[in-house]
Amino acid sequence: MTAVFIEVQGKTMPDLRKQTKGAASRRYLSLHQTSSLSTALLPVSLLALPMFVQTAWAAEDDNRTATEVFVTATREKRAIDPNLPASSQRITAEQLQNLNVINTEDALKYMPNMAIRKRFIGDENATISVRGNGTSQTARGLVYADGLLLSNFLGNTHSFPPRWSMVFPEDIAQVDVIYGPFSALYPGNSMGATVAITTKMPTKLEAMFKAQVFSQQFSLFGVDGHFDGNKSTASIGNKVGDLSFLLGIDHLSNAGQPFVYASQPRSTQAAGSVAIPVTGAYQYTDPNGAPATIFGVNAEGAERAVQDQFKFKAAYDITPTLQAGFTFGYWRQQVSNSTQTFLRDANGNPVYSGLVNVGGYQYNLPASFFAPAASESENQLYGLTLKSRHASGWNYSAVASYFDVSKSIARSANSGLASNLSGVATFGNGSGWKTLDLTADYKPDIVAGSHWPTIGYHYDNYFLENTTYNLTNWRSSDDGSFNNAFAGKTETQALFAQDAWQLSRLWKLTYGLRYEDWRAYDGVRATSSAAQHYGNRQLSYWSPKAALAFKATSDLTLRFSTGRAYRFPSVSELFQGSVTGSTLVNNDPNLKPENDLAKELSAEWALHNGSLRMSLFEDDVKNTLFSQTNTTVFPNVTSIQNIDRVRSRGIELSYAGEDVLLRGLDLSASVGYTRSIILENSKNPATVGKNFYRIPLWRANLVGSYRFSDQVTASLGGRYSGRQYNTLTNTDINPDTFGGTSSFLVFDSKLTIKPTRNTEVGIGIDNLTNRRYYVYYPYPGRTFYLEAKVSL
Repeated sequence: MTAVFIEVQGKTMPDLRKQTKGAASRRYLSLHQTSSLSTALLPVSLLALPMFVQTAWAAEDDNRTATEVFVTATREKRAIDPNLPASSQRITAEQLQNLNVINTEDALKYMPNMAIRKRFIGDENATISVRGNGTSQTARGLVYADGLLLSNFLGNTHSFPPRWSMVFPEDIAQVDVIYGPFSALYPGNSMGATVAITTKMPTKLEAMFKAQVFSQQFSLFGVDGHFDGNKSTASIGNKVGDLSFLLGIDHLSNAGQPFVYASQPRSTQAAGSVAIPVTGAYQYTDPNGAPATIFGVNAEGAERAVQDQFKFKAAYDITPTLQAGFTFGYWRQQVSNSTQTFLRDANGNPVYSGLVNVGGYQYNLPASFFAPAASESENQLYGLTLKSRHASGWNYSAVASYFDVSKSIARSANSGLASNLSGVATFGNGSGWKTLDLTADYKPDIVAGSHWPTIGYHYDNYFLENTTYNLTNWRSSDDGSFNNAFAGKTETQALFAQDAWQLSRLWKLTYGLRYEDWRAYDGVRATSSAAQHYGNRQLSYWSPKAALAFKATSDLTLRFSTGRAYRFPSVSELFQGSVTGSTLVNNDPNLKPENDLAKELSAEWALHNGSLRMSLFEDDVKNTLFSQTNTTVFPNVTSIQNIDRVRSRGIELSYAGEDVLLRGLDLSASVGYTRSIILENSKNPATVGKNFYRIPLWRANLVGSYRFSDQVTASLGGRYSGRQYNTLTNTDINPDTFGGTSSFLVFDSKLTIKPTRNTEVGIGIDNLTNRRYYVYYPYPGRTFYLEAKVSL
């Protein structure tokens, strides 16, 4: 445990650990008439620090004599930095113990005005949506683990999610979410939110083993059954002298429910004599309100995922105030996509393709409808850190990371017929990214007129290579005739400076400036008969930020924040189009960066047993990057394009409290309203005035846990998402079906029992009422969890 001390007017009280935890900490500070609390969040490169320094002002009498209070506490109980120029939220490891957490992204599912696109346990493509940013706008969210970047900015769709797999859920100390692009310390990818994961580091010999099993009930169309999985995690760590280390392994195997179905519009053509009469098809109404027919589970349907993870972390105290760290993460995944036809001929044989007769009407099923697929990948993360840890004065840090996609192969067959083995494979080996962050910040004595400056340099380099081959055996061969390829690189260098200026006891101004120089280069698209090389591009922008905070009372802080942010196009947005025969189409290497002017007005109350926040926000984004159809040209072109202007406005209310109404009851609740509207769109005027893609009007979360005793805790949570649209034209009028985006209210529960100090058993249920809901895909049905944990 990190040492805890409090120094008041030069006098040290060496052991006040109990008074630094939870509500007790708040009561202790209120007894001393705390008039202002200021903490500085270290920048991106300092997110890996195992130490946090919290500074506060207090007044000892009616004359408000300045008193300095310094607190250094365990990471699990650190207060969120009130110096932040934006709204923020935290969840700790202690709170996560009472939730059903299998994958790291599960830690975020109750965050205010946030949603997780997770189709099943082990979903590789789990993404986040926050405020006016949808689940497919993955380049609008930053995710760090101990200062190492996990965000995958090779693209901006669900195919480029953060690499959550580089963190064990059991390794998490806390997760902080910082809303909006209001800090100069972060790039424009923070337009949605910045997620900072802090992991644990042992201070003595520690060992842990955890086993989890889960089973989902699912019934839809021709599927009715259980889909089961398991996960096991083990870790061991120690601190020997100045060296601390942690080693962990993790294995997950799970079968997801079918979530993509083979369908066609309802036929009006009478069946001919050559059409095979079949049974088993399902009739339904599609999201646009049109009748349609479902024939089975197609190639993107049910996934079985097997994942293995290895993690090693080490930290060495070179001196009492200088620490070096090393991180290595390895993650491997194998996925098989199974298909299923619901169709049977008169003899009961399955039918996969060709002309079929369904109820007297004729359909032509393509051979690819039920073609199976599989993929495998291996990824490595390397991280190096060097940082100083002075309680005051200057601190310095250097953080370097390298994420290597050493293996990435996606295979698919050309048809579902067992006799046809031909197919294609796409290789993405050699893709990845590199980052470097150098930061210096000066912590002053907090008095009127004091400054807390931070300056730094950032570098990142993203590189992507994709090559597709035609294969004679789609399952095993690694060579064949060349089909197509694309590749490219982006690079960003940035300088930033920010200062927290304590104007007076009541006023604080945090202001900053970020300069970014971006370039795209080595872009190429190729087919077997043609190749297109794209010229290099370079852009530079300044991004100013400012936040003014006013301490209206001892418990209420008001803050207005504003900032400009630029989100540059990713490699795949610039260079990955589509291929029709030997012709390259539908990509634009001259895309403009997204340009956001963000504003937020917030009020934060420190209550005797918790906190309450209200935030009004607006994001006015020019040149939003999104896939749409340009209807002003003929023929129409569908591609990644710039939408001229999209504005999101909303309000959030968030509450968190301990011992609410009765001792042992902790509550966390939030409600958010967001209206995201397309204001200008020269390429598709019909979308003007429409709601933007997959941004619900309302989101609400409520989760409560009750401690019956030190050994038994029960929790119950609810997640609500309102109406949203799956098209920019808002023509999907039937949301409660496959392909639609329905509103939903689902409940989760868990009972945690600790028979001894070193053992823990959990029993949980997600989607308690077995609600069938869709965000294009049908999301999981009622899922049961059982887990057991043993630790030293």
